[in-house]
Amino acid sequence: MSDHHDAPSNPYLKKRRDSGETEKLTKRVQKIEQLLIDKGVVTKEALDRIIEIYETDIGPLNGSQVVAKAWADEDYKQRLKTDATKAIAELGFSGLQGEHMVVVENTPSVHNVVVCTLCSCYPWPVLGLPPKWYKEAPYRSRIVIEPREVLKEFGTNIPSATEIRVWDSSAEIRYMVLPQQPNYAKNMSEEELAKIVTRDSMIGVETL
Repeated sequence: MSDHHDAPSNPYLKKRRDSGETEKLTKRVQKIEQLLIDKGVVTKEALDRIIEIYETDIGPLNGSQVVAKAWADEDYKQRLKTDATKAIAELGFSGLQGEHMVVVENTPSVHNVVVCTLCSCYPWPVLGLPPKWYKEAPYRSRIVIEPREVLKEFGTNIPSATEIRVWDSSAEIRYMVLPQQPNYAKNMSEEELAKIVTRDSMIGVETL
């Protein structure tokens, strides 16, 4: 798979290095891809496009609708914070990797960020496929130890007075961040709100 799915402007991604485990997995996937291409089952361009769609289009669009609904409807936001799995299902999003969801809300005093330190547990129904950097060892280890520094490398500067909470997704629980609604978006419609929500803001490595 090509690396064009990762934003080249992100300094953190430029510095990362694959762990031995990730390198082995990558080589295995590449062999499978090449076999499919050689047999004429699929083209490389088609594979890359499928990955791109699920990383950046289909999945995150679902999550952005959840966030927009929470911003526009206080009752829904409270349901989302109380039982995220059920509230997300109200919008028709559920299934594998989303059986037990927890949504954590960013506030002026708290910034949340999500990781999976063991592997790459990720809420597929609302965010699609995890980005490559989310699965790699540098992010998985460093975000827990030095979250403020890692966020800076994503271009996200969190004030020193703001607490940073790191949530570790697992096979049992998957987390999604509810970003703060920007002041400029206070009078937007729900449809307009959904358009400004990004995948990375729902992971917590970006603010809006």
